Amino acid sequence: MAPRIRIAVVYGGRSCEHPISVLSAGSVLAALDPARYEVLTLGITRSGGWVRTDVRPQELQIADQALPEVLPAGADVALRPDNGEVAVFDPASAIAVLDSVDLVFPVLHGAYGEDGTIQGLLEMAGVGYVGSGVLASAAAMDKAFAKTMLAAAGLDVGRYLVLKPGDPVDERALEELGLPVFVKPARAGSSIGISKIRSLDELPAALKLAFEHDSKVLIEAAVLGREIECGVLQDADGTVSASLPAEIRLRPDYDWYSFEAKYLEDASEFDIPADVGVDTIQAIQDASCRAFRALDCAGLARVDFFLDRDGRLVLNEVNTMPGFTAISMYPKMWAATGVEYSELLDRLIATALAQHAK
Repeated sequence: MAPRIRIAVVYGGRSCEHPISVLSAGSVLAALDPARYEVLTLGITRSGGWVRTDVRPQELQIADQALPEVLPAGADVALRPDNGEVAVFDPASAIAVLDSVDLVFPVLHGAYGEDGTIQGLLEMAGVGYVGSGVLASAAAMDKAFAKTMLAAAGLDVGRYLVLKPGDPVDERALEELGLPVFVKPARAGSSIGISKIRSLDELPAALKLAFEHDSKVLIEAAVLGREIECGVLQDADGTVSASLPAEIRLRPDYDWYSFEAKYLEDASEFDIPADVGVDTIQAIQDASCRAFRALDCAGLARVDFFLDRDGRLVLNEVNTMPGFTAISMYPKMWAATGVEYSELLDRLIATALAQHAK
């Protein structure tokens, strides 16, 4: 029997998407085949401390609408950048060095995880990991930079403005965007810190909220139409493929896909595949793969679009570590395409091992 692959699943983190990362990790842990993988679970607290968690997947779930998080309990953990070993510190200050892991699965969303920071740490340590590298992770996380790169590749990214603290609002440019507009942090996810505003009177409060989550803010023209998502998967030989796309449909009393609508309230339904016609599905899949290559992504990504009433396809954003919860669209789209959750993880791990070997 072949030896099991030793994987460290890292989750939690310092970003505002901390609980979503915990939920994703619970689903990943439940699906990893124990006959194939030896799994080490490492949690990162909201304050940035690393701990050995030894949790069961069912502990990492929403309970009574309370979101889970990594608590500062358990042995402290440190990654040694010289050789990639994981050191666990016991209360008596003795150090037990665990055998080096074969691979890290950073199930981290948002800042300090999906943005190239942990990828840089793992590169320094010489440890392989699932997902995109430093540049692609950082570029995709920063929606302003991503839009510039995607537009340069010929993809329609819609109309937008970028603001930093102290920047004046260009009223003429804002008028050209029209109302409503979305105000959002440039480097955040899960709809956190986003506001949809319908009058300029609402702009100051929306900017204040967005700046609480990032020092760079986007104001985007709203696209009236349908929300479409598509999954991209890269195999060990470098082949890039796209899933069947999904359409998100909200209940009539919800105006947009907010954090609450995504995770806490049964506010949405999904069509997989999206009922948009064969030619449009092909266009969505082609644009998703083009976006993946334009940002130099690796392993996986979820690409989000708007399809307006005239059939125009507008690329909203690229997520290099999309949600992996039981209700997340990335695994759902691949399941509808014929790749079940456990096989999806197997292929991501195989790709990461092959890339690291090179």
